This record gives sequence, C-alpha cells and structure tokens, in this order.
Amino acid sequence: MHRRVSILGATGSVGASTLDLMDQAQAAGSATFEVEVVTGDQNIALLAQQARRWNAKLAVTADPSRLEDLRDALAGSGVEAAAGADAVVDAARRPVDWTMCSIVGAAGLRSAWAAAGQGGVLALANKESLVCCGPALMARVKAAGGRLIPVDSEHSAIFQVFPAEAPERVARIILTASGGPFRQATLARMAAVTPREAVAHPNWSMGAKISVDSATMANKGLEMIEAAYLFGLPGDKIDVVVHPESIIHSLVEMVDGSTLAQMGPPDMRTPIACALSWPDRLAWPAPKLDLATLGRLTFEAPDETRFPALALARQALGAGGAVPAVFNAANEVAARAFLDGKLGFLNIAAVVAETMQRAEGAGVRFGADNACDAALAVDAEARKIADRVVASLAAAA
Repeated sequence: MHRRVSILGATGSVGASTLDLMDQAQAAGSATFEVEVVTGDQNIALLAQQARRWNAKLAVTADPSRLEDLRDALAGSGVEAAAGADAVVDAARRPVDWTMCSIVGAAGLRSAWAAAGQGGVLALANKESLVCCGPALMARVKAAGGRLIPVDSEHSAIFQVFPAEAPERVARIILTASGGPFRQATLARMAAVTPREAVAHPNWSMGAKISVDSATMANKGLEMIEAAYLFGLPGDKIDVVVHPESIIHSLVEMVDGSTLAQMGPPDMRTPIACALSWPDRLAWPAPKLDLATLGRLTFEAPDETRFPALALARQALGAGGAVPAVFNAANEVAARAFLDGKLGFLNIAAVVAETMQRAEGAGVRFGADNACDAALAVDAEARKIADRVVASLAAAA
C-alpha cells in the first residue's frame, strides 16, 4: 500500500499518533507513505522535526508570527514553510490520496472544508466540523469524488460494522463513553474540580480541551450529533452507554435483535489505521486485546443530572439548523474559560444552556455553497453570546 498524505494538526495527539502509526507500518513493510503537508500551531520544534523526518513538501504553522522560527528550524531541509490560518487552508487544498483532519475545534472547519473539495479520502478526527455543517461537508466530499471516514474511536467502530448498503437493517446505534474521571463523583465534588483534575483522563491520552469535553461528557453529545449526520439516523436511534474500560468502542443493534460491537484496546492508532487503509487492513504492531486478562467489561446508564451536556446535545440535534453549531461554540468558550480558571466546572454546561437559549432562532443553510462561511458566522456570533454569559457568571461568583 502506498499513500500520499497530508496531516492537518500534525503536532496534536491524533496527528502525532498518525505519524507514529505510519512509521510503524512502514517499518513493518506493509505500507509506504509520501507526505505532502504537515501543519501545526505553536510547537515549531516538533513540526519541523516531523517535516524533516518525512521530507514533507510543506510545513505550515497556524501562527503567522512564527514563520521565521519555522523557516529557521527547517533551514537546509528543502521543506517549504508557510504561516497563518489562510496558509493552512491553502495547504489543505493540495491534492493527496488521504488527509488527516485533526485540528481541534471549530478552528479546523475551514481546512476540513478545503480538504473535502480535493477528492481524496478525508479522515476526520475533528468532530466539530461535522457538528457545525455536517450534511454540507459530506455532500462536498461526495461531489469531489472523495470519501469521508471517521477517526473518532466511536464512529470508526460504527463505520466498521454499519451496513451502509442497507441502513434499514439498523434499529439503533449505541455510543460507548468512558464516563471520564468524574463518573462516580458527587455534584459537590464536581463543583470543586480543577483544570488539572479534568484533563487527567483515566484511559485516553488527549489534548486539554478534548479531555475537558470527556469530563463533562460534552464530547459524547458532540458525537451523538456527528453520528446522526454520518449514518443518517434520527436522534431517537442514537443512545449512549457508559463503559469505563473503553474496550467496546461502540455498537450497532440490528432490527432482528443482533448487536454488533467493535472492540480493541484504547489506542487511537487503531481507528487511524482503519481510515488509512480502508477497505483493506493495515498490518502494524498493534496492541492486542486479551479478554482473559481483562476479566470483565462493565456498563451503566449515563447520569444526565450530573452530565447535562448530553441532554443539551439531544436538544441541539432535535432543533437542527444552526443550533448544533451554537452548542459547539458555547462549549468551546466555556471549556476554555474553565481551563483559564474563569469558570467553575459545573458552569460549563450552564454556559452552553444559556447560550443556546439566547441564540434561539439563528439559522444556517447547510445545503448552500457557502455553508462553511455560514456556519463560521454562526460560530462567531455564538461565541460572543457565550463570552457574555461567562462574564455574567464570573461576576456573580
């Protein structure tokens, strides 16, 4: 197998895992790779190291003030350097076989939209892109002759067992959730949670914002919206179950009562490998599942009283239109305010709820050619509202 690839968000956890997987697969002799683009943000040293290791054609930092730093780090390598948000988008347009889109948050939407139009496989780890304008993004990929393959472990699990040729066979899909670090914590304990505690996920190694989303279960809310768009199912056919061991990554229940599950150790390289080689399977030194050593798997219903983000996401999905984009924007603002020490942990969901209420009635035409710009406009307006809500809660504290 040979792939010409671009990695958007190469210095983040998913991007770094992608390059590590490629390294291992290439060493095993099962694949070869040619890297067109790597992009990152502040970690110039790592970005330059990645670009040199893979002899990338282009390395881009999203921070325009770091262009000279990147050029210095790449001196003599022959790798072209660029900087700024527009440069990231331009890089995403370069034709390749496969693009990893793993820039966190709504910031990754423009580059995902650009990559969707170039006709290759779009490996999507940025769930916010689908949440903000999922139907239009998927239509854009299809119109360009490409293929969108989800990389989130949950959606990858569903993708691997979902009967795309006969969706009427599916009764429901069940997303699994680890429950995060506060699965058994009381509300009083959660009220005192610190950012350091919130980013200490028990199973997965992730960035700070994604870890906070897992702790509030907002990530599972975003994933419900994403799953609805990916698999064409209404919200009442998408459920969530808490599975602390993170071994079953999600399940598909058929109309005849059969339930299919995809299993594996909690390692992001496995769903990345699925997306990288689909419809084939990539041989690499993958961690193996030892059920006898594991002993048991446990499950429980999510507590929407302690984790109200789930109910808010269902509300956003049911409302449709711009509301999922509002949900996402408000959650990003609130999570950032929490990490910056400006907001209590339990107030993250409160900010989302209040922002959704204040933004009620906003609309975006997902089917329009400018769906990306429209979604970003909604995102910007929702962030202004969320900022005001955060300020009011901080003043009242």
